[in-house]
Amino acid sequence: MAPLLKVQDISACVKKNGKTYKILNNINFTIEEGEILGLAGESGCGKSITALSVSGLLPQAVKISSGDIVYNGQSLVSLPEKEMRSIRGSQISIVFQDVRQALNPLIKIGSQITETLELGGSKDKEKNKNDVLELLSTIGFNNPLKIYNAYPHQLSGGMCQRVMTVIAIIRKPKLLLGDEPSSSLDEESQQKCLSLLTEMNREHKTSLLIISHDLSIIRKICSRYLIMYAGRIVEEGPSDSLFSPLHPYTNALINSIPHKDKRGKNLENITGKVPSIEDQLIGCPFAPRCPRAKDICKESFPSNYYHNQEGIKNKKVYCYFPLNGETNE
Repeated sequence: MAPLLKVQDISACVKKNGKTYKILNNINFTIEEGEILGLAGESGCGKSITALSVSGLLPQAVKISSGDIVYNGQSLVSLPEKEMRSIRGSQISIVFQDVRQALNPLIKIGSQITETLELGGSKDKEKNKNDVLELLSTIGFNNPLKIYNAYPHQLSGGMCQRVMTVIAIIRKPKLLLGDEPSSSLDEESQQKCLSLLTEMNREHKTSLLIISHDLSIIRKICSRYLIMYAGRIVEEGPSDSLFSPLHPYTNALINSIPHKDKRGKNLENITGKVPSIEDQLIGCPFAPRCPRAKDICKESFPSNYYHNQEGIKNKKVYCYFPLNGETNE
């Protein structure tokens, strides 16, 4: 059976000062029906642009330069905006990272959520309101009617985050793209938000792409993970193997996570800095910061996978010198 979503060799470019720079570089991944896929990496590595590419909501300055995005057997890259609009919201939804910009400051929360239902053809206003109130309660609002009648500026960033989640899931899409869906929430609200998403996954076989800086969330709720760095996917595998990394960058991310065992000690950091889009490195973008890098790493990006880690299936890494010491030349 074909995957629900197939992102195939997608590259995206942005124009800056009259020049064109690549910000996504040959991205490949699939999401099966009912699967939860995690995407992690530092800020600015291309995670949000990847989600916006799938949802057809790229900023005007960013264009897909090559590749294809196939959803349910249909190419989205060449799809007219009118047809894409009919898919967006009903079949593919997104929880935006910048919730303040995503919500209309002049319209009450209840009206913004019920509008989503009305666009889907639901005209029963009383039922729509009750459905919204029930979902607001489920996601952790003690007084859902107060939230329903509030304007976005009257809510905290975490509250707006939960409202955006309600808007994204209320029409039960087949694919939900969560761009840091719980990043601004307290621990209790985070648990309710993630529980709601995983419940949708179980009950409706909703496929999820969860973007997060928190590797523990990726390992906990996702079946597979992708690690992205500077516009490229550098490692992927089953989530239960995430903390047994092959790529030096993944290892560096894990080592920089605060932990009770590290109390009183200096946290490890990744030396150097993330390359800017002007650098346009030919080889592995992590090579300038990688202690294992050699000349070949700066000359070309690895085209083959290394995926033989103690019997773990589907573990892949784009690295000439993975952490287990074997080469991928």
